[in-house]
Amino acid sequence: MFNSFGSSLWMMPFSKYCRADGMYLKHFSGRNRKGHNIYQCEQEEFQSNYSGWPTNIINIEIPSVRGYDAYPSVSDLDQTNLSTMECGLPTQLSFSAREISDGTFFKAIEDYDSDSKRTLHQLKKSYHDDPVLNPLTPWDRPPIKNVFCIYGIDSRTEVGYYFAPSGKPYPDNWIITDVIYEIEGSLISRSGTQVEGNPGVASGDETVPYHSLSWCKNWLGSRVNITRAPQSEHDGSDVQVELNVEHHYEEDIVPNMTRSPRIKYITYYEDSESIPGKKTAVWELDKANHRNIVRSPALMRELWLQMWHDIHFDAKSNFVTKAKRGPLRDEDCYWDYGKARCAWPEYCEYRYIFGDVHLGQSCRLKNSSTDTLRHYV
Repeated sequence: MFNSFGSSLWMMPFSKYCRADGMYLKHFSGRNRKGHNIYQCEQEEFQSNYSGWPTNIINIEIPSVRGYDAYPSVSDLDQTNLSTMECGLPTQLSFSAREISDGTFFKAIEDYDSDSKRTLHQLKKSYHDDPVLNPLTPWDRPPIKNVFCIYGIDSRTEVGYYFAPSGKPYPDNWIITDVIYEIEGSLISRSGTQVEGNPGVASGDETVPYHSLSWCKNWLGSRVNITRAPQSEHDGSDVQVELNVEHHYEEDIVPNMTRSPRIKYITYYEDSESIPGKKTAVWELDKANHRNIVRSPALMRELWLQMWHDIHFDAKSNFVTKAKRGPLRDEDCYWDYGKARCAWPEYCEYRYIFGDVHLGQSCRLKNSSTDTLRHYV
């Protein structure tokens, strides 16, 4: 993929302790800084392990032979007397997020990978030397009115890799020998072995690590309201709320809330006070997959209710209430076989219409959707 897409370097991991001052900061962030892009790291970068990430991103075995001879072509191997070749043990090197984004990693393998020079050129020209924007630096809150950062958590997600020479010609000269995963606050290898490191309180969404997903929590203010509620329809009995939770910049917010292992929750972090006239919210959905989160009925329902709330002239709060979630459509009503009636009798009733083929299809809302939505204003 890196060979095919020029913008792939945009997705490289980087350290939260290193920043590049660009011209965009002057216009959008209210800062008055002039001059060329300067990439600087705070002292914490050199005092902490792994650039703030759970583990080193790349661990790679460097062969003992340098240059072109490290990866001869197949035809060259046929003509070589292998008994005369020197044999030596490879050296294993580890690279943090900073050492990947600043080019240290690509320089280290320059003699062993013919594509590293091209990558270094792209990295320097299009990122480090860009006078307007270097995306490989922590992002500030976008200068817009409302920011909703929504992602899944607590799925097994790749956070580190082990590479070794394959013995094959470029571009198949490296193979992955092991993968480090984060899963619900711990690190494990592909074989299931526990790995030392700095795991976060949660794991990512199966594609993006939690360390990256949760960065937008830094955009929340010093006081945050936190609510945890079940993803499914609920009567409010399992809703947990913490108001005015203290939040320190560049630190994760860990709510003091309980979890039932059989229930998937949404945890809402909401702030409408720190920036006058602007709202910032972070929603974490348990076990929501990166690719399929946009198909999540719970997410679609929450987005719809929030938009309905924001455009309603009677709305008195900044965010839609989480106190209760009942059926909003006929499709949300279903038959409760244990009680021999439609579930949610407060909202749903049995009303057969010709063409219904099972009991659940005959369960429909008692009132119109408009009347039901008044509970969420």
